[in-house]
Amino acid sequence: MTRAAAIAHAQDYFDSGAFKADLTRLVAMPTESQNPERAPVLAAYLDTEMRPLLEGLGFTCRMLTHPKARGPFLFAERFEDAALPTIFGYGHGDVIRGLDAQWSEGLSPWTLTERGDRWYGRGVVDNKGQHVININALRAVLETRGRLGFNAKYLIEMGEECGSPGLRELCAEQAELFRSDVLIASDGPRLNAERPTIFLGSRGGVTFDLTITAREGGHHSGNWGGILSDPAIQLAHAIASIVSPTGQIRIPEWVPSELPEAVRAALADCEIDGGPDGPEIDPNWGEPGLSPAEQVFGWCSFDVLAMKSGVPETPVNAVPPSAWARCQLRFVVGVDPTETLPALRRHFSRHGFGMVEVTLARDEIFNATRLDPEDAWVRWAIDSVARSTNKKPALLPNLGGSLPNDIFSEILGLRTIWVPHSYPGCSQHAPDEHLPVAIAREGLAMMAGLYWDLGEGRTPPL
Repeated sequence: MTRAAAIAHAQDYFDSGAFKADLTRLVAMPTESQNPERAPVLAAYLDTEMRPLLEGLGFTCRMLTHPKARGPFLFAERFEDAALPTIFGYGHGDVIRGLDAQWSEGLSPWTLTERGDRWYGRGVVDNKGQHVININALRAVLETRGRLGFNAKYLIEMGEECGSPGLRELCAEQAELFRSDVLIASDGPRLNAERPTIFLGSRGGVTFDLTITAREGGHHSGNWGGILSDPAIQLAHAIASIVSPTGQIRIPEWVPSELPEAVRAALADCEIDGGPDGPEIDPNWGEPGLSPAEQVFGWCSFDVLAMKSGVPETPVNAVPPSAWARCQLRFVVGVDPTETLPALRRHFSRHGFGMVEVTLARDEIFNATRLDPEDAWVRWAIDSVARSTNKKPALLPNLGGSLPNDIFSEILGLRTIWVPHSYPGCSQHAPDEHLPVAIAREGLAMMAGLYWDLGEGRTPPL
């Protein structure tokens, strides 16, 4: 009954092929939350797979719903002793659209396929593989020690890929039921494939549409060009006013006043590396004077996700009547999300672009969060992961992407510690999503070690 035995037990689960078999079943379930036709599959994922898995570990499970949600929530609880800390786990079983036709030859989003040292399939990293790693690491500790040594609560949602509708309201309504001490969960990528990583929150994200509607219908560009405003040109200039030619944001309300020293110190040890399949970093893009790690994890970024004017598939000789773009701001702590769009409207008005309509693309905005990098629980988690992997973990103050972490940190009042089991080049949200085998096996080992240490009774004070 030792820590090493629990880690070995978790690795045996992987080496036996059981983890691959479990993940194969889950990947085969097309849990696309953006597709209303998949609603029965969302419910089945929780009822036929997650509920039996957690009940087999002594958890009491119940289904929860909310009118705003895309699917049900599964809440599971294992209570051992009122004197013990309570750890809150989280995962999501929904996935982004499969994009079936865009996968490489021989690959399918709904079939787990092994090629070399990778497993391919939709959800292998986002997020099915990650929460299955964590739940089975709990199993390894429980079957080795006979108890966890802490109380555990787990929430699995089925709408994260749509912005987690209903999750905020559910957590507010069920705050007493969900009451815990620390969130320990897994999502997103590591800093790189080789280095275990801990992150403490996430950048916020607001997605919005920019639209110019000049008139009804297009008009012949020979007869009317030069005397009718071109919405595409106007929108291009409006967007260009938001950032410099090298991507530096020009709206003061969209960036923090400074980069905190604790954040700068943590990121000094971090180097972004997407692996051999990752893109090459553009060194002259973004905020001057910041390292790539500081750009992604300590600062804000603006991107145009899509643009359209006229009929791109079959262009005609006409001045287009309208233009549209979907844009996104990723922001860090220190930026007020309620001010992002009002600030943009004021900016457009000052620069003569009052014709641009600015609207939210979806109701949910993920707020920016980060646990203090100097918190004692952070040091405890780093030491645990280092002990299990014999590697120095990377510490990221927050993920570069966005997660519903603010719901856990602000509504439930939890310290938030994330231990990801993926890497930047995993093709998350794209065709050919994949999980490196080595990351999965190491993830099981370090989570078994982390859960073992939680039950040893030597965690920092709460």
